[in-house]
Formats: sequence, C-alpha cells, structure tokens
Amino acid sequence: MPAISKKFEVLVIGELNVDIILNGIEGFPVVGKEIICSDLNITLGSSSAIFASNLSSLGTSVAYIGKLGKDNFAQLVLENLDRSDVDTQGIIKSEALNTGATIVMNYGEDRAMLTYPGAMNSLCLDDIDLSVLMNAQHLHFSSYFLQPGLQHDLPYLFRTAKESGLTTSIDPQWDPSEKWDIPLDKLLPWVDIFMPNKQELLNLTSADSIPHAIDKIKSFCNTLVIKDGINGAWLWNGTEVSLQPSFLNAHPVDCIGAGDSFNAGFIHKFVKGSETSLCLEFGAVTGALSTTDAGGTKAFKNKSRMKERAFEQFKYNL
Repeated sequence: MPAISKKFEVLVIGELNVDIILNGIEGFPVVGKEIICSDLNITLGSSSAIFASNLSSLGTSVAYIGKLGKDNFAQLVLENLDRSDVDTQGIIKSEALNTGATIVMNYGEDRAMLTYPGAMNSLCLDDIDLSVLMNAQHLHFSSYFLQPGLQHDLPYLFRTAKESGLTTSIDPQWDPSEKWDIPLDKLLPWVDIFMPNKQELLNLTSADSIPHAIDKIKSFCNTLVIKDGINGAWLWNGTEVSLQPSFLNAHPVDCIGAGDSFNAGFIHKFVKGSETSLCLEFGAVTGALSTTDAGGTKAFKNKSRMKERAFEQFKYNL
C-alpha cells in the first residue's frame, strides 16, 4: 500500500486511463467496414486524472490514489501527472492488470467513447491507507460506475473523511450500463459538493427537470452543482437555485474534459475559502478554457498562456 506522507490540499481517489482521441472521422464505425480519421492523439484520460492535473496546474496541491498496470500507458499517465506536480506516491502499479484506455471519437461538439477499464476496476478500500486523510484538506472522487471495487464502501470512505475534518466532493459521471444505481441517501449526507451534469442528475433521480430532481434529494443533499453545457451551471445551496451563464468558446477544439476542468476550477476556489458564487464562476471559465486545446489537460499546461487565453477569449482574469 503506497504511502503519501506530505500535506496537501486535495486528495483525489479515482480511475486512471489514457485517452486515444480520434478527430476528423469520415462517418461512424460500422461492423464489417473500415473508415478513416485524419488525426490521432494519445493523452492523459479519466475524469479523476484530468481533474487532478488541471487542479494542480491552477495552483492547488494535489495527491492521487488510483491503480495502473505496469505498461507504456501507465508510464504516460504517471509522466503527465508528475509534470503537473500531482503527488503520485499513492498510485498502485498492478503486476496482473493492464492500464485502462478510452477510445474517444470526436464528432463536432459531441463524441462517442469506448472504454477498457483495466486496473481501475479493481481499486478497493483495502488499497487505501485511510491515515492519508489526516494529510488532506479535501477529498474528491469521480466516476462511480467505473470503479465497482469501491462502490460498496464509498459511504464509509466519505463518512470517515468528514469525521476526519475534510470537505468532500463527488462527480458521479456517466453509467455505461445506464442502471444509475447509487445509494444517494446513504452517500450524499457525507458529500459537501455533489457535481453531476444535468443528464446524469436526471437519470440518477428518475426526474424530468432540475427542480424535480432537487426535490427528490434535498432532504439529504448539501450543495448541488449541475453542469449544463452551453446553458451554464446551476447551484443549489440548500435553499435556492442560481445560474452561472457559460463562457462560450465560438470555436472549440474539442470538449474532452470540459466538465472535469469545471470541477477543477470550482474546487480550486472552494478549498481557498471562496464563496460558492465565485467558485461557480471560476469553474465556468476553466471549463470553457479546456475547450481551447485538444484533450482534457493541454490548455492548462502553460500557466502564462492559460491566463492569456482566459482574458483574450473570455475577458476573464484568472
């Protein structure tokens, strides 16, 4: 069980994989036929890792717990996280399992994805030294449905984090099986910031609108942040709903990791003690900023260029 010894602001527990991104695709794949794409990029993938990398690039200290194989993809993941100054001491390298990978097929502002879970499937509570929580200020978890090894114990993990004095956040992400089975009533009381997108929230609550969904979970949910694409982001603070308009990029390169980048911006401000309205605004900017470059992390690699783009394209001072 790898140890993380130094103090840090955010501990991320989550899935790890690479993204194999295809652009300029001539149609949609059909069984028995072959099509061509004009561009391929292999980069850091997974909601949790993109969040961690961009959060660290924004200036928050981050440590990571996850599981990889021992292969070339694992090396790419570790090199990318290390380059962003994410503490990777807590990442387990499995001898028996391969690193996960997602094939991303971009079609304009939408995409289709195919994921091989690999080692991320097997991360479980026994892999986590819970004493590491004493070194953290905040715990973030993402991609509930891609991590079956942690699902049963997640309420316990988050209760332990809260009892240890941490603030907490979760982004559930998409359910590939579309069963949407999360024990929200047992989990959300221990979650300070619940961060689904609109469709995920409606699916999780079997609701037909945001007000209907809030009504179903308001008795056990704390703060709810709902990402709604070009419509902006909604915040329910326990008593009222507010809307943060989006910062629109007229010519997005791709939208990979935009939601994770929104999360990174929100939590960056949240752990610094900012009001939730400012957290929401900053998240909207960082989500939009992500779309100015390919993949989920490239727009955040150069801090001075990141600030320039935020001002040039969105008239916002990071």
